[in-house]
Amino acid sequence: MENKYNISELENKLGIEFKNMDLISTAITHSSYANEKKNIKYNERLEFLGDSVLQLVITEYLFKNYKNKSEGELSKKRALIVCESSLFEVSKKWDLGQYINMSKGEELTGGRYRMSILSDCVEAIIAAIYLDRGFKCAKTFILHNFEDIIFKAMRNEIVMDYKTKLQEKLQIHGEVNITYDLLKYEGPPHRRKFYTEVNINDEVLGEGMGYSKKEAEQNAAKEAVRKLEGKNE
Repeated sequence: MENKYNISELENKLGIEFKNMDLISTAITHSSYANEKKNIKYNERLEFLGDSVLQLVITEYLFKNYKNKSEGELSKKRALIVCESSLFEVSKKWDLGQYINMSKGEELTGGRYRMSILSDCVEAIIAAIYLDRGFKCAKTFILHNFEDIIFKAMRNEIVMDYKTKLQEKLQIHGEVNITYDLLKYEGPPHRRKFYTEVNINDEVLGEGMGYSKKEAEQNAAKEAVRKLEGKNE
């Protein structure tokens, strides 16, 4: 289903006027939409590039501005800033889900609000800006839009992703063997569900489902953390 608003409105929210409109159009096109159409580009390759640009910008910023922090500390903070949930928070600023081209089926299953789709789209937009306007513009865009997240991360105000939280919680008592195993996947390629379990020293502690392997692993870790903390779903 085509995005409900036009691209110029999204450009206004982003504060970017694209020279190559194909780049932003591709950045907001989900694979489910491309599967229904012929010769339509979708955003997975841009996601790949955008992830690297984001990592570089945040790494450079932390390196230059937090000289008293060790490599290990900076790595943990960077992981919080660029994780899926942080990207999802950025997407909310622009009401991004309303602009994504996706299939009717994907929309009916909640695709416009799905964390994995929205966070991937943010990375694709970053790549589109980088290709269209250059690194300097992409850097300014990232630092502006991630400013609050960087601030909160450095002040320990962001809850870490559940995989990291689980690892740190378990390793307080020594080394443990944590593995994530894909149990199965089902559904068509554009709407595939993944089912994963997390094993702690060969004992299943949590299971999770997601629309990407990463999302399924996070949900499995989330269930494990809640079990360890004695909380119910």
